[in-house]
Amino acid sequence: MTHPMTTPLRRRYALQLATLGLGVGSAPHWALAQAPDAKPLRLILPVGAGSGVDAATRAVSAPLARHLGAGVVIENLPGAGGVTGTQALVRAPKDGSVLGELSNNHVVNPSVYKNLPYDSLADITPIMVIGAAPLVLVAHPSFAPRNVKEMVALAKSRPGQLNYASSGNGTIIQLAFEALKMEAGIFVTHIPYRSMGQAITDVIGNQVPMVFAAASIVQQHVRSGALKALGVGSAQRTPVLPDVPTIAEQGYHNYDLGGVIAVAGPAGLPNAEVARLHGVWRRTLEAGEGRDALIAQGYQLALMSPEASTRVFRSEVERMAKIVKAANVKLD
Repeated sequence: MTHPMTTPLRRRYALQLATLGLGVGSAPHWALAQAPDAKPLRLILPVGAGSGVDAATRAVSAPLARHLGAGVVIENLPGAGGVTGTQALVRAPKDGSVLGELSNNHVVNPSVYKNLPYDSLADITPIMVIGAAPLVLVAHPSFAPRNVKEMVALAKSRPGQLNYASSGNGTIIQLAFEALKMEAGIFVTHIPYRSMGQAITDVIGNQVPMVFAAASIVQQHVRSGALKALGVGSAQRTPVLPDVPTIAEQGYHNYDLGGVIAVAGPAGLPNAEVARLHGVWRRTLEAGEGRDALIAQGYQLALMSPEASTRVFRSEVERMAKIVKAANVKLD
């Protein structure tokens, strides 16, 4: 059965990518030479420490500050699947001094929350869809299955007895596994955590056997042997873990789901300010340190225009609504 997540990521995002994300405790990064009248840029990350969005944001903060000519202050505001941080973003001044790095959760939330305190489309101004990153299903080394195919076989022999972790109810991390459950016809119990970092820590500690996570934040754990990778969720293998086969390669041909990253401001940003900020981000990521940092984490860069990014947000809200309905994902 064809699932709404199934279009290969590379082809789907050749013309349109999608969404936003980033995070870690508040910590300033200052430009080497600030313009005399430049105000620091506050970057809100609606996720906690240990997420792929957080790692990506911090990797590009120094070159971003240099191109901006001002300080960059990163502020993590996790909670409620990104709602807490996004609410702070939509209430921010409409002068370009505050932006947000939003993950897939931003376009999932309209389908899983009955009463969001903002409109996910009308209350933001997309600046740039930066790119996409693969998710990897990882497990504790003692977990018997060596790959997704073996995990599915075990799950079918023990329905409901296996567990998987996520960064919370209704998050893209939960949806990634729910999509796999539908694709493979298995029943595995969901164990939600408050953050990606906590979920990964408990998988490493063997409190729960497996979790989907961004390749950028688990690659070192896989290389060290603290975790083992069962399969890559995107349509193609990731260069940061080139020996790990995709889930599609293992027989689940329709499976394709990854994380994406983008930057946005509150609604009502002047067009000139949108153009200026887009230019700053493009210069930061087109070449050099910023681009290399994201590619090293496995990101497939898109660097989309504000107009294209706006279309992607709209289409992703619709696509995720279909996925949430098909998986019957509900918040407690």
